[in-house]
Amino acid sequence: MPGVNAGATLRFSCSQLVVDRLDPLCPACNPGVVGSPHLHQIVGGNSFNASMDHDVPSGSTCTSCTPAEDFSNYWTATLFFRARNGTFKRVQTLGNPLGFGAAAGGQTVYYLSSGKVTAFKTGFRMTVGDPTFRTQAQIKQYPMLTFTCLQTSTTRSGSTTNFPTGTCKVGIMVSIRFPTCWDGTNLDSPNHQSHVAYPSGNRCLSTHPVSIPQVFYETIWDTSPFNDKSQWPADGSQPFVWSFGDKTGYGNHGDYIFGWKGDALQKAMDANCNSDLLGNNINCPVLKSQSLQQGNQCTKQRIVKDDLDGWLTELPGGVMMS
Repeated sequence: MPGVNAGATLRFSCSQLVVDRLDPLCPACNPGVVGSPHLHQIVGGNSFNASMDHDVPSGSTCTSCTPAEDFSNYWTATLFFRARNGTFKRVQTLGNPLGFGAAAGGQTVYYLSSGKVTAFKTGFRMTVGDPTFRTQAQIKQYPMLTFTCLQTSTTRSGSTTNFPTGTCKVGIMVSIRFPTCWDGTNLDSPNHQSHVAYPSGNRCLSTHPVSIPQVFYETIWDTSPFNDKSQWPADGSQPFVWSFGDKTGYGNHGDYIFGWKGDALQKAMDANCNSDLLGNNINCPVLKSQSLQQGNQCTKQRIVKDDLDGWLTELPGGVMMS
């Protein structure tokens, strides 16, 4: 039996499910209202909707993630290129070239532990980051939200908490690490964050005593088509902007709704799985998995019919730059 001090590393692909202006965890929205303030890229189970008031695993008929029992939803804002003439073009996501290049965009998801952890319960949800942040001082509250300018697919140095200022040959990788301590009681909180916390050093504080897996996203945005600096803003500033109007990058944030079937995630954590799930359960026989191609086939139709293709005169939803 694995020792309780061992760690688990689940790393897997979640192909793009849908890009839509929906957000059931938006603090400024009323749950169930269709048309959130800004656009999101969403992966995971195909029951994702504006309210998420259903049982997530049983509500989905497929998942875009390679673990076949994971119907969770993972989502972030969407990236846009802002051209010199003031128009916007949506940036596409890439399947991670380190193992998941055949994925139809989306992101790489990790569940990490360094010892015994308690998996999330049915109904659990959380967010990390703050879309209103625009300064380096503010983002210090969330030091585990970073950007990496990829000159090669293996670049992992030089991360920043703001948008890269130079051209990135392979693209920009956005990393989002969620807190790893839970209050042990609440599955959610009014701001979707207070029920979880980062540890102090390696220990969870008494207010949030329960160790949970660290959920970690890596999203690779294919910025390579926009590396011609003659198209960048005339003042030489970096040209990328989040769908909520942030051109600094400090408003980076991520959202999560737990949707693993039964106790599959707890079993994987208890077994200290250390695995890239590519359809063959490498080092993780307790989990069922599907191929990248099967994950690519799990998609859903957009609900909010914004114009997302071609060059746009404004960000979807009429979001203003800030």
